[in-house]
Amino acid sequence: MNRTLLIAGGALGGLGAVMAITPPHLSSTSLIAGGIPQTTPTPSTSASATPSTTATATPTKTGKPSTKPTKQPTTAPTTAPTTAPSAGVTGSFSGDAINMRYGTVQVKITVKNGKITDAQALQAPSGSNDRYTQIAVPRLRDQTIAAQSANIQGVSGASYTSYAWYQSLASAIAQAGL
Repeated sequence: MNRTLLIAGGALGGLGAVMAITPPHLSSTSLIAGGIPQTTPTPSTSASATPSTTATATPTKTGKPSTKPTKQPTTAPTTAPTTAPSAGVTGSFSGDAINMRYGTVQVKITVKNGKITDAQALQAPSGSNDRYTQIAVPRLRDQTIAAQSANIQGVSGASYTSYAWYQSLASAIAQAGL
């Protein structure tokens, strides 16, 4: 049984290689690319292999692959808008109340001169999950003050509370304009 190996994008392995059985009407020296039989290249004795084409085979509605030249994306360098946080922002800002699996989490931050000085849980899960909340909230508070943003790590064992804290904290920071 004859087999043909079709290499898409010049790479062998992973998702770039497709192996198919050669139909009986084609010889083993033919490679189908876009429905046009071609002769297979002779293997070279060179130690390095480089792809010789810049076309990739993509299936069409007829089931036959078509080759299209690949284009390298050209992107112009972009710069993010430079909006410095207001250094004069002072006050307390409450984030959205986030309902999650174990209860509701709402964060209030205290900002002085554009810097987060405190973070408190106005609402946090209680009841049977109180032991996790009692561990998580002080750690989340410390992470918030250290990061001075919503870029916190969370607390292992309190992932739902951590994510709800993050969401509420992000909305409080947005209200503060930081």
